[in-house]
Parts: sequence; structure tokens; C-alpha cells
Amino acid sequence: MVVMFRRAALCLAFSAAFLATAVHAQQTTLLVDVDHRPQISLDGPWHSIPDPYREGWGSNPDHASPNGYAKNAHYVPGGPLVQYDFAKSPTLNVPGDWNSQKDSLFYYEGLLWYQRDFTVHPKPHTHLFIHFGSVNYAAQIFVNGQYVCNHEGGYTPFDCEITSIVKDGDNFIVAAVDDQRAVDRVPTLRMDWWNYGGITRPVSLVELPDTYIDDYSLQLKRGTQNQLEGYVHLIGAGPGTHVALNIPDLHIEKDAVTDTNGRAEFSFAAPGIELWSPEHPRLYVIALRAGSDDLKDDIGFRTVEVQGDQILLNGKPIFLRGISYHDEAPFRSGRSWSDKDVETLLGWARELHCNFVRMAHYPHTENETRLADKLGILAWEEIPVYWGIDWTNPHTLDVAKHQLWELIRRDHNDPSVILWSMSNETPESPERNAFIHQLAQQARSEDPTRLITSAIVTHFKGTTATLDDPLGQDLDVLGYNEYLGWYQGKPETIPDYTWQNPLGKPVIISEFGAGAKAGLHGPVTDMFTEEYQDNLYRQQLQMLGKMPFLRGMTPWVLMDFRSPMRQLPGIQDEYNRKGLVSDKGEKKKAFFTLQDYYAHKNE
Repeated sequence: MVVMFRRAALCLAFSAAFLATAVHAQQTTLLVDVDHRPQISLDGPWHSIPDPYREGWGSNPDHASPNGYAKNAHYVPGGPLVQYDFAKSPTLNVPGDWNSQKDSLFYYEGLLWYQRDFTVHPKPHTHLFIHFGSVNYAAQIFVNGQYVCNHEGGYTPFDCEITSIVKDGDNFIVAAVDDQRAVDRVPTLRMDWWNYGGITRPVSLVELPDTYIDDYSLQLKRGTQNQLEGYVHLIGAGPGTHVALNIPDLHIEKDAVTDTNGRAEFSFAAPGIELWSPEHPRLYVIALRAGSDDLKDDIGFRTVEVQGDQILLNGKPIFLRGISYHDEAPFRSGRSWSDKDVETLLGWARELHCNFVRMAHYPHTENETRLADKLGILAWEEIPVYWGIDWTNPHTLDVAKHQLWELIRRDHNDPSVILWSMSNETPESPERNAFIHQLAQQARSEDPTRLITSAIVTHFKGTTATLDDPLGQDLDVLGYNEYLGWYQGKPETIPDYTWQNPLGKPVIISEFGAGAKAGLHGPVTDMFTEEYQDNLYRQQLQMLGKMPFLRGMTPWVLMDFRSPMRQLPGIQDEYNRKGLVSDKGEKKKAFFTLQDYYAHKNE
């Protein structure tokens, strides 16, 4: 064990050049449907060393060489100078952000090193991967002292192959995690949520055969009620490899063969299929087989499209009764990751009679969309192109594209997901338009079955809002944020505002709301009281009811969440208080107002 920790500490001295590796050069992949594969969990306590001065990268950050004391990094009395030691270092729980686990790390942003041992017995003719649900923000991964891969993007999963590096028996992993905000990162320097750093979602080992399924899709063809189409992609397969698809409940068995790119395509009728919807969230077990690889998934089949200013689900108009929320844990704070966290958040959405949620402002944990599939809750998913981004920086665009690719690849078989959002509240400019145009093109190319949106800032001239942001040209559905009665005007003037929709596209009011501290009561004129928030909701709902092209809303926000921007002592205390539920689970007056409205809202 002493030798192991000596080797683990050696990894601290690898060059900082890895931190600057561009996204397109990352040695990572992304395996779909990992949660349905056998895994060896690496969750639990990991040793940790905060490194604010980045000493672990060595004295010369331009070359991959160990620093002066990392060569003998395990402290021995009477031995050479050693100033850190994983074996004696404290632990952090994985999954989990470091900010909410230790008071000393509450505000910490920067580099932090993780280490843990693991035991594995590799089998012949197999591939072994380490799967990370997410690491915020940049990660460099080392196994047994060897560099494995790096990843940029704090909210999407990735897999590192370690087949040639692991030994039969004891091994160790070191992860260098850096959540320092930077101009060229996505998100950039400013965001209105807590920058929770660390290995924030589960970690596991995944073993696959020589030939394995790394991606697949099966969807209901638009314009049909029973025509399914899709593909299966294999790694390690030559052309002509046999792929079998089975849907037991529909008595369907289909076969296809791979082309020269390892892709096998399917298209067939599915008589008797029951369509997925919020009222009837029917899921089918899909079984795939290719060689010695077997994989199952639970998939629902539905179509979503736009017709004029209507959103059609399975060919019928739908009104999206929604709520926005952050991926923040109820009660305990910190980044959400557990099934209990997800069940609480989506449980509150169901109490509100929601059929729709906006998962803002970044990809949420995968078990949220899995549960939404089961509960029949439609979802808007978003990448963190938030406020101001380095619009002309090619690296920033690469990062945004890669996060979008990872999100779509992870969730493109989830029937709950109907909207990919490209951005939130971005200021108008030609550079912004060009940046997001490329993202929208990519999303349509990678997943033509869903709709594209963004949350746009509403600008008013007098009491009229004209929804004509140029970004709308690239969107199927227009999302607009407005804070009448909070950042602009008074609640009693809200019903006087009117809206124009020259693009003629469906509109979702993706944010409105007001802050309120749970339990703070007073006149409706007093900001931060429950009465003020409740009155604002009543006035907003009166105004929005007059919008003929409104097809949904996701008020801001389901639950109070941490934000360093919100400082007001005794009221905000570093929480955005616009939640309908407090961070401790207390429902505010406006919760019941929205609940009653949705209970009586005709779809």
C-alpha cells in the first residue's frame, strides 16, 4: 500500500500542458445506456488534496516531468522532504461536490486532486472503461501513474479506456479536477448558480467484449403512428456483422447487418404499439444483441413536431405546464445526483400538475430523464451557453459543440426529452447569432427527431414585447424569459403588457418569477414576502392567459438554489429565493397558486 500511494502521488507531477488540451484531441468516448450495463462502482471515499497553487503539476508547467519532491511522495520519518501524501490526506465522498462537503472548501475554486485504489481482474478479449457521470469542470485522469484521458465540460458524462493500463489485482486512479472559471470556458466567468466543483456524479468500471454496442437509436417516425426506425453502431465490427433487435411486448424480432462504418439500420412497422405520452408513459424493453454483447433499454415511442404556432405531441396540440429547476439537491444542498434527490424534485413537479420541466441551465444527472420517462414528464434540456460567452473563440465553440454532442448522445433515446436548448439569455450580436446557428445545425444533424429552442431575453417597448430576436430564425420553439413585476415594473401593471409574435412560431415563457423567503409574510407590496411572490404569479397568469400563441411556461424556479450573486443578509443568504419551494422543502404560497392554475388548465 505504501508503494501504491508513492505511485499515486507521482501522478501529481504531470505537466499542466494536459490542462490546455483541446476538446477535439480528448481521448474519451461516451458509451450510451451505461446505466443498463453491469458495472463495478468506484463511488465512496476518495483521498483529496486541494492544490490552489497548482504545485502538483511540477515546477515547469510546459514539460511532463515530476517536481522536486513528488519522486518520494510518501512521508517517512528521517527520509527526504515530502510535503504531501495521499495516504494521510482526508477524503471526499464521490459522487459529490467538494463545496458542500467541507466548510473549508465552500468557496474553493481551482485544482483539487482525487485518489483511490481499486481491484479488478481483467478478462481476455475485453475492453475496460472508467465511466464518469460528470466532473466539474476539467478532468485529467491517470491510472497506475499513466495518463489516460482528459475531459472539458462540467455536466456531461465521459468514458476513458484503461484496458492496456490496468493490472490483474490492485490498481489506483488519480483525477486532477479543475473548476476554475475562465473566459473561454462554457459556462464562462459569470453564472447565477453555485460552481460546484468535483466528481459530482457516479464513477464506475464498465467491461465490454471485443465487439460492442457503443450507440443506438430507435424512434417513432414523424407523421406515422407505428413506423419505427433507427440504427445500432458497433465498435470492433467489420462489415456484415449481424445485429439482432427484439421488442418482446410487441412480438418483434428484427435483424440487420453492419456497413463499412459499423452501423446497422432498422426500419419496420410495429402493429399494436402504444404511444408514449404524459397521460400514458408506456415504455418497452428493447433488447439488442451483437456477437457476445447484449444490451437492454426502456424506450417509449412518440413524435414531437411544430405546426404553425402549435407544438404537436403524437400529432395532437399540447400545452406544456412546466417549471424550471436547477440540478441542486433538496434539503442537503450541493449538486444533485441520487435517486432520492431526483424523486423529490420531480415529485414536486408532479404535485404542481406539471407535464413538462425545464432542466436548466446545463445537462442534469441522467437519472432525472430516466425518471421523467417513467413518470410521463416532458423535458427541455440545455447546454450552459449562458449570458456572455467568448463568441469568437474557436476553442469555446468546440467546447460547446462537444457538450451538446455528449448530451444528445446520452439522452437521444429518452422519450421525455422533446427540446434541445442551445442557450440562455445571450445578448444580441452577429457573433452570438453565428455561434448558436452552428449549435442548432449540429443538433438537427445529430437528432432530427426533436425540436430546437433557446431561452431569450424579452425586450419591451413601452408595454409591448415583440418577439423578434434574430436567434429565433434558428429555433423551432421560441423560449422567452421575462421578469415583469420584479426587475421591471410592479406586479399590478403586468396585465397591461401585450405580446407580438412576428415569426409565428410556438412560444414558451421560459422564465418569470419573484424572490420570496419561505415564512416571510407581509403586504403584497413588500418584496421578498410570500405575498408579493404570490401576487406576482396571479398577475402573470392573467397576462399570459391572453397570449394566443403561448404553448407552455416554465416559471423560475421550482426550488431555492445557491448563488454567490445573492447576498442580502437574513433573506437571500447566498440563495436565489425565487423558488416555489425552499431549499428545506417548505412550499410557499405561490406554489399552490400555480398548482391550482395547472389543475384547471386545458391542454
